[in-house]
Amino acid sequence: MPIERDTFYSMLGIARRAGVLTLGSDGVHAAIAAKEAGLVLLDSGASDNTKKKLRDACAFYGAVLYETSPDRLGFAIGKPGRMCAAVAKGTLCDKLQALASQE
Repeated sequence: MPIERDTFYSMLGIARRAGVLTLGSDGVHAAIAAKEAGLVLLDSGASDNTKKKLRDACAFYGAVLYETSPDRLGFAIGKPGRMCAAVAKGTLCDKLQALASQE
């Protein structure tokens, strides 16, 4: 079920400005493989290939994956059209995980 909380998306904007957000399929996949990603976000409007690639990587490396509502991820971070993002481990990542688990 996609995340709908506005506070979650506001925190994503803060994470982007703080520089702890990795964007794009290849960058996110690299962050997962390097075990730097504490939280991976996937837009529900992403292609099936992107979804499978990231789900498999998260399952293999043990990263937490959440799906967002269509187009909300890109608008929350100020880059419409982005389909995936990874949040680096740290306090912002912990806060985002807490907000996402309340959904």
